[in-house]
Amino acid sequence: MENSPTTIGSKGLIKQHEFVRVIIQSLYSLGYRKSGSCLESESGVSYKSMNLELLESQILEGDWDGCINTLCAIQELADETRASVLFLVFKQCLLEYLIGGDDTLALSVLRNQVPALRMGKENVHNLAYSIICLKEMELSKADDNVIHGQRKNLLTELGTLLPPPTVLPERRLEHLVETAITAQIDSCDYHNSVEPISLYEDHNCSRDQFPTETIQTLTEHENEVWFVQFSNNGEYLASSSSDCTAIIWKVLEDGRLSFKHMLRSHLTPVSFVAWSPDDTKLLTCGNVEVLKLWDVETGTCKHTFGDHGFVVSSCAWFPDSKRFVCGSSDPEKGICMWDCDGNEIKAWRGTRMPKVLDLAVTPDGENLISVMSDLEIRILNVRTNAEQVIPEEQPITSLSVSADSKFFIVNLNSQEIHLWDVAGKWKKPLKYIGHQQHKYVIRSCFGGLDSSFIASGSENSQQVYIWNRRNSRPIEVLSGHLMTVNCVCWNPKRHQMLASASDDHTIRIWGPSRSKNIQR
Repeated sequence: MENSPTTIGSKGLIKQHEFVRVIIQSLYSLGYRKSGSCLESESGVSYKSMNLELLESQILEGDWDGCINTLCAIQELADETRASVLFLVFKQCLLEYLIGGDDTLALSVLRNQVPALRMGKENVHNLAYSIICLKEMELSKADDNVIHGQRKNLLTELGTLLPPPTVLPERRLEHLVETAITAQIDSCDYHNSVEPISLYEDHNCSRDQFPTETIQTLTEHENEVWFVQFSNNGEYLASSSSDCTAIIWKVLEDGRLSFKHMLRSHLTPVSFVAWSPDDTKLLTCGNVEVLKLWDVETGTCKHTFGDHGFVVSSCAWFPDSKRFVCGSSDPEKGICMWDCDGNEIKAWRGTRMPKVLDLAVTPDGENLISVMSDLEIRILNVRTNAEQVIPEEQPITSLSVSADSKFFIVNLNSQEIHLWDVAGKWKKPLKYIGHQQHKYVIRSCFGGLDSSFIASGSENSQQVYIWNRRNSRPIEVLSGHLMTVNCVCWNPKRHQMLASASDDHTIRIWGPSRSKNIQR
């Protein structure tokens, strides 16, 4: 490569020989061996470093003294890595001496050469123990093919331990490109698609494939709509209203929603619904009333939990679709775990159990998260009973958990949404602002690809707000409702579909701007 620059790229940040070397590695890993060999020849750059080629020949030929000298001469090796590598080499060396019947030579190496290389007492002891174990094996059965295979395996193990530039990390070029693409995705406010990213241009999603326009308005409810939730498979939507009903809607292939069942049984407004993880059952909470279990396919009520004095605020399923919990705003009722036949499995009550405003179970079933007495979030590990408490300074009205069970958001009356980690490692939450909330219950949700977005209603502005989780200010404010937007839900399978419920008696389905408005 005469007269060629040592660095390339507009900023001169890339060493040319390293760039060529990772291309050669990529060609070999993709199976283009002739092309890789041709590029090595034309560029004068070798895929394998001189030290690696030397080590390969020494190991395959059984030149253990030369191999040890080569490893000791590599300056880039940290002491700990050098000790690990030498341990493997000595293990193979001693094994072969034992196979050849050279017990005295093996013992001499273990006593004299190994300690001199300062591998550490633990490594020496482990090596001695390995030799004892090897001695008890039927070493006489080992032939030249077995030994050659063991030497090849040793080279593979060394490849995972030796650092650059002696050995290139596997698929280095793919890793670099993937890292660059990931960085572009992370800086893209509207990224919401699982489609592969093109390498031909820098990635930047437009808002054209983002839910920004009303594509359908559902008007079957006769009063304020308080809650909406898509089923886990994204094929249904359930809504509840102060008209004392809940409705199940079917999501059609073309993105329209059709009426499926009207659920009539509650005597008071229905404030909350929850889909079972298998989407065959639906729970509905009456406002200061009982909890009801419905069959989704038939729309029939299968069971009523509690009595008229049982005040239910919210409910959540466990992953098996056989158990669920419900929380009560009556401190004496606390939190109850039921099965679908109405049997109480467990209960959390007592003086330490104030009124429960909202609760959720993480999708992995590990944690029960509850909002207590406005200002306190409790996270209970159901398996270990370990509990952590997160205090908030302003009243909390609702909470929602991410699909990966790692995060949850709470809406506050201070006109903020706070994002916390379930593991409880964060000292402070991430905060989102822009919407309006003073005194009503406004419910928000995670949504989009990898739960990358947060959506919320608003109290006075009749709008839907959407944030990218990385940014505190909204990237979209959707107008259309005529009164307070109480709840927003993102379809978990159709990342471009959003539903919002409002005091104006309607549910709006939002989709990309290219969609045509459809009035129901």
